[in-house]
Amino acid sequence: MQCIQRQRKRSRSETLVHEAHSKRAIRHNASLLGMEGDPDLKFLLTGGDLLKVRSRSWKKTRFYKLQEDCKTMWHESQKKLRSAKNFTLEDIAAVRAGRQTEGLRKYTDEAVEGRAFSILFKGRRKNLDLIASSEEEAKLWVSSLEKVIGNMNNLNRQQKSEHWIYNCMLKADKNRDNKMSHKELKSFLHHINIEVDDDYAKMLFEKCDQSKCGYLDGKEIEHFYEILTQREEIDVIYAAYAKTNGLMSAQNLLDFLLSEQRETVTLNEAISIIEKCELDESAKEKKLMTKDGFLMYLHKPESMVFNPAHNKVYQDMSQPLNHYFISSSHNTYLMQDQLKGPSSTEAYIRALMKSCRCVELDCWDGSDSEPVIYHGYTLTSKILFKDAIKAIKEYAFKTSEYPVILSLENHCSVEQQKLMAYHMISILGSALVTKPLGDKMPTCFPSPEELKGRFLIKGKRLNKLEAIFSPEAQGEGDESVTEEEESADEEAEDKNEDKPKLKLAKELSDIVIYCKSVHFHGFEDAQKSLSFYEMSSFKEGKAVKLAEESANDYIRHNVDKLSRIYPAGLRTDSSNYNPVPLWNGGCQIVALNFQTPCSEMDLNQGRFLQNGMSGYILKPAYLRNAESEFDPITLTRGEWLQHKVLHIMVISAQQLPKMNKKKSSIVDPLVRVEIFGVPADVSEKETEHIENNGFNPTWNENFQFDVYVPDLALVRFVVEDHDSTSDNEFIGQYTLPFKSLQNGYRHVPLLNKNGDILPAAGLFIHIMALDAE
Repeated sequence: MQCIQRQRKRSRSETLVHEAHSKRAIRHNASLLGMEGDPDLKFLLTGGDLLKVRSRSWKKTRFYKLQEDCKTMWHESQKKLRSAKNFTLEDIAAVRAGRQTEGLRKYTDEAVEGRAFSILFKGRRKNLDLIASSEEEAKLWVSSLEKVIGNMNNLNRQQKSEHWIYNCMLKADKNRDNKMSHKELKSFLHHINIEVDDDYAKMLFEKCDQSKCGYLDGKEIEHFYEILTQREEIDVIYAAYAKTNGLMSAQNLLDFLLSEQRETVTLNEAISIIEKCELDESAKEKKLMTKDGFLMYLHKPESMVFNPAHNKVYQDMSQPLNHYFISSSHNTYLMQDQLKGPSSTEAYIRALMKSCRCVELDCWDGSDSEPVIYHGYTLTSKILFKDAIKAIKEYAFKTSEYPVILSLENHCSVEQQKLMAYHMISILGSALVTKPLGDKMPTCFPSPEELKGRFLIKGKRLNKLEAIFSPEAQGEGDESVTEEEESADEEAEDKNEDKPKLKLAKELSDIVIYCKSVHFHGFEDAQKSLSFYEMSSFKEGKAVKLAEESANDYIRHNVDKLSRIYPAGLRTDSSNYNPVPLWNGGCQIVALNFQTPCSEMDLNQGRFLQNGMSGYILKPAYLRNAESEFDPITLTRGEWLQHKVLHIMVISAQQLPKMNKKKSSIVDPLVRVEIFGVPADVSEKETEHIENNGFNPTWNENFQFDVYVPDLALVRFVVEDHDSTSDNEFIGQYTLPFKSLQNGYRHVPLLNKNGDILPAAGLFIHIMALDAE
């Protein structure tokens, strides 16, 4: 009996310790998020039951609750035998109220509209469709999740780092006594991706264990944290400029900004930086910056490697539409491969939210007289054409306000083509361009500025656009083609075969205004016979051949006309081709499979990172000049030749994640710097790998690159986990235009394979782009 009482007493004591530990963790994390005492955070921490929906027959109650790290959502079924599952708020791409996903629309009734909501994840993870017990509760879940996610996204990299390290410490404290034993310290170091031998771990532990009691507590853990997070490379830089009693005055900071960062700033701006970044109020009053304030400045978004001036639309948007590179997607409806992968309206939403401005709709006759979208003659699933148009309308201009081109691959009967036209006109309304802008026949494209918030249709047209103003100017009606017909015609020409043409509904033809699809019969024929609005699509192989063998002709063609490039049909896995040679040739619509994570999509994301992520990038002047002599292959002298020498010192990395959770080994990171652009500029250089340290590896390796055409160059930083027996494992990357680089000491954020930010990870580099002598 006494034994049972002692066990109960010990159990109650442990429970109280655990509760105190949990409350302390919640207070710390809530404070970091700026949400102490916040009712929305409290609601999520309390949690509640939600109905999870997978199908008409599979609807089951699950309990959802935010964990004490204020970052991880935990849920379990009512069957206690089943294990609980987690996902982090950082995994969430969006939270949508109502029946906005295909699953909820398909498997639930309109009666639950106000109680339904969905959590959409980054990458290929399936949506989480949920139904709350009341409309009020559903609104509370949506608003609370959005609020916490918003606050988390507003943390700078240093704050995210502190959040991550603190919660790794919590996980290492197995018995939740707020103390750290030697064994727990070893576990913690392994958890944060750093391997140390027993002697070093023992030395580190004894250095911090000032009370000599065999565990770290309170101030000792703080001391351990300070040792762990010390940035020696920052200490050296700070010490070189902290000339005012060991601190950095406004003048000292100005000297650093002018000498190292090569920024054009004033003393008043240096004072303003101190006021924004300095954490020590006493130092701030004296207009001094401590080392912590200096580190805070280096972590600010405007201090990163990407020029903050390029975060907004800064280019001239009043040029004709064909004078821009346009972010473009191929087979936009697919979530995966093009043989048996699912089609989804969600794929359109994801592409549009990534600033894609040209999406593809592969249209076929559907049952019930409703046209559908899918990859024809394959096992890919189908979606209704009208559902795709509705999704496009709702999400087209949330990221960018500039025009969206709907590229139609039309395989429908005349009757269903009429329905396609009806759906686009009725759903898109006045946003759809159904006639040329102005009162007379245009001679060139309107600008992105003039077309803000508008939709253009790319497809076949029965006659010339001039017929709208002059009925006698009908032109040839059988010249319009789809890209698949263009591809098939190439094969038919090789076999001397004729291919029958698809009949076209007048209603659909009439809304094709600025993007009429036509055959390409050579540059000379295009110049003589085609109007500015008549454009051709090129399969990647033919396009690359033209870009390599007839580069200047291709560039001049693209000064007047639009060109769309698309992947070869043999890419059944939805892989991608290198878009850079096509951009070098002035091609505007270089369409890629957005659904496929790959280095080519990294380049596309990097190219369109600038200009406010508008999806439009103004081509350099020599790609907009009909008399241009520019040839990216031969690279003769001209305005494009602006030889730069790029010096990059890869200094260190911070908190690189272990991507393969099944491997027990620690990351052995290396960094590769790649340059893409004209052939003369293409280059890459790589650091040595650092063994067993993904937490704070240091390289201090210097690289030098010659860049001859900086307008077209992209710089890509890649971090990999070295493996001597197999291929290196990808950790993260960051790609940006050469002309968006900032000089000096800069942090480089890292993106995962899906193009999403790795919250606490990054590189620290020194960069200097100089004119060649």
